[in-house]
Formats: sequence, structure tokens, C-alpha cells
Amino acid sequence: MRSIGKSFPGVRALADVSISVRSGEVLALVGENGAGKSTLMKILSGAQPADTGEIFIDGERAHISSPRDAERLGIGMIYQEFTLVPQFDAVANIFLGKEPQRGPFLDDADARKRAAALVAEFGIDLPLDRPVGELSVGIQQLVEIAKALAKNVRVLVMDEPTAALSEREIDRLFEIVATLKGKGVGIVYISHRMEELARVADRVTVLRDGASIDTRTVAAFPIDEILQAMVGRPVDARFPELPVVAPEAPVRLAVAGLNAAGVREVSFEVRAGEIVGLGGLVGAGRSEIVRAIAGADRATGAVTIDGTPLRARTPADAIAAGIAFVTEDRKAQGLVLGMSVLANTTLAHLERFARILGWLDVSAEERATEEMIERLRIRTPNAAQLVANLSGGTQQKVVLAKWLLGEPRVLLLDEPTRGIDVAAKAEIYELMVGLARQGVAIVMVSSELPELLGMSHRICVVRQGGIVAEFTRAQATPTNVIAAASGAAA
Repeated sequence: MRSIGKSFPGVRALADVSISVRSGEVLALVGENGAGKSTLMKILSGAQPADTGEIFIDGERAHISSPRDAERLGIGMIYQEFTLVPQFDAVANIFLGKEPQRGPFLDDADARKRAAALVAEFGIDLPLDRPVGELSVGIQQLVEIAKALAKNVRVLVMDEPTAALSEREIDRLFEIVATLKGKGVGIVYISHRMEELARVADRVTVLRDGASIDTRTVAAFPIDEILQAMVGRPVDARFPELPVVAPEAPVRLAVAGLNAAGVREVSFEVRAGEIVGLGGLVGAGRSEIVRAIAGADRATGAVTIDGTPLRARTPADAIAAGIAFVTEDRKAQGLVLGMSVLANTTLAHLERFARILGWLDVSAEERATEEMIERLRIRTPNAAQLVANLSGGTQQKVVLAKWLLGEPRVLLLDEPTRGIDVAAKAEIYELMVGLARQGVAIVMVSSELPELLGMSHRICVVRQGGIVAEFTRAQATPTNVIAAASGAAA
């Protein structure tokens, strides 16, 4: 890709960017949220046109005006945000648009046979017959990976492929990457997880503010220098010190005998100012627990906030009781993409801005939104910008802004840093610490073990829908948590 340029309304996304990837090589493409990584890859995959620049495949200039063009050239894409049809099963999604046929008819039996062979070849564990909308985000990610592998790719783009995967699934993905390299496939690998680069990449290219800053071999590019190139300043990638939780701190959230789909007899407490992490493998039931507490799914059992039982248990009841819930899937459940930053930020708290006869005080909405933009450092031209035009990390900050506007007493975070760059992660960690100091009780679901260990006062390990172990910060080790999550500690 040579001298690629791209602009959106009010945003210069790419400016004269050039990158290259060789046969059998993994090029890691890194940068802050909004640096232009996903936009660059959407241009390569034909999802968006470039304003300027050229693309060459095997030395010949390529004309890519649609995903079909890219596919014919052997370019495959695994998007950070899924492109699955929720009502279809895994087989139908894997071969969507390329369905096996017998004469003029679709050959469903052949599709299932080929899908089973594909997942077996690459060691991917998938339920092939269930609608993907019923599967966890982690399993949906595996469907996306299988979908890309079903095509005869020469260049494969992986945009945050490990964001929703467990450690075991990540290890298997890296084995798949090694196999593809051996077949001569060139891979562009986008990730915010710096610890992955040494394991998977050959070279690293850094983007910042829509421009290519530096490219080096992974061995010649220390992580601290990568981070500084990404943000233009030194970055501390360590976890902040957590505030001490006083022994007499009141119980802010109490859950007793919680049962729901995928949840069985869950009981735990969180004190004011405490961060409790929910660990476990993908599909263990962690997301289902926080969804049930937030009233997003039907549940039985007792949930109390500061000693007051939560009645009826709908999302509106939870919001009124001071519960904020940052969902795992920001685009499907956390945002209205066709609305502005302002409209999304104030959406859950419109009663706060209602005046006589239900008219909204737009000026008050604007002031409140601008305060959240400044507080969370949301990178947007203005509050009127559509959230669909923002990067994934910036969208996540808008989700946080929506809930923090309500000054919650309990904050439920489901994979809060998924798809977030290192600098943005540090900001969210500091935000969590600040909220804890103010007495907010925080429950955090995270598939990143270092994050779980570094940002939790206590860790509850979930397996098969129930809490099977609990560790204090002093007791929690990677070995203990993984053993409990996998059942090896039983």
C-alpha cells in the first residue's frame, strides 16, 4: 500500500501512509485508537475507497473497489467488529456468499462436511449448528476466524483477533498463524496487546494520527519505544496502585442465589470502593452474571444495593438504583451508531434534562456532554459527530461517558478495555481507581489475565455458570486462577 490517504467528515483519517507485507510474514500494525489502522485495512479489503494512493499485490497494481475485488485477489479480513448474520448458524456464516452448490441448488451437506473439516484442520472448537447470535462473543470471534480461513487467502488481515479469546484460544490462534505463514500467506496483525508482538510478529509498523511513524523488526523495536512512537510521549504501561478498601467499608452490592440462563446459584458481595474481578474461560458465564444483575436478562435471586432490594429487575430499575452496565458488545448493545456523541451520552438519563411538558434542555445536554468529552478525553471533532464515524476505542469512551453521567453507585464492566489501545487502557484504569476512591463498587469481567490480576482487589473465578473459587489480591496468581477456571484445581 503506497501513499494512502482518506478523510471523513471533520476527520483526516490517513495521510500518505505506506506499508508492505511479504509472503510468509506477519506485519504487526499498531497505534492508538483513531490512528487509522482499521481504516487502512478497510481500504485494503475493499470495504472503503481510498481518496489517494495505490495498492500492489505481487508487484502488480490492484484495483480494489469492493470486498469482492479484494476476495478475488486473495485478500481476507477478520474485522474487529463482527460481520456475522446472528440468525444463521456457524456453517452458513462461514460460507456466506460462497455456498457450495449441487447444480442450481445449495449443497447443505457438503457445506457442513467442509466446515467440519476446516475447524478440525485448524483445531477450532465450534458448535456448528447453533445460531451465532446465541453464542458468546469469544465463540463468535472463532466463527469469524473460520470464515476467513475458508477462503484461499494470500493476504490475511487480523484486526484485534484475540480481543475476545481465552488464553487457550489465543495459543491455538498463534498456531494457526504459524501454519498460514508456512503456506506463504502474508498476515497483517492489528493488536493493542503489546505482549503478543514478540510471539507472533516479524516486523512492526506504528501509525499515529493517520501517518506511518516507524517500521522495524520486532527484535529491534522494544515495547517502550513502540509505545512512545504510538503516542508521541513516554507511556507507563503498568497498572495503577489500587486504593485500600477499609475493613469497615459498607457492602454496596450484594448478590445472593442468582440464577439465570447460564448462571447458577451465584452469590458474592462488593464493598464500597472495591473492585471485584470475574475471571474464567470464554463461555463460563461471567457476562451472563453481570447481565442478570443489570436486569438485561431474566433472573431469580436477590440483588441489593446499599441494603435495599432491587425490585422488578429491569434495566430501568437497575439504572434508577444506581447500577451502570458497560456491555461487552459496544456496537450492538452499548451505542446507537446512527446517533451523535451527545445523544448517546445523555440517552440513559434524559429525565435529568427534561423540563416543562417533557421538552429537553438541549443546552444542558450540550454542557454535560462537553464535560464528559473533556473528562474522558474523547477524540471527536464535536459533540454532534455520529458515533459510527469514531474509532472503536473512542466509541468505548462514549459508552463510559453515558454511564458515568449518571454518577453510579455500582459499575458493571464487561471487557471494558477490549479493542482499546495501551494509552486509553491506562486512562480507563485511572478512571476505575478514581471511581473506587469515590466509593463506587466495581465488578469487572476481563479475559486478560494480567488486567484481572492487576486491577482487582478480589477475584471470583466462574466456571459452568457458578463461582468456583475466590482469591484475595495476595492469593491470586496466574496459576491459581487458570487452574480454578479450567477445573484443574477441583
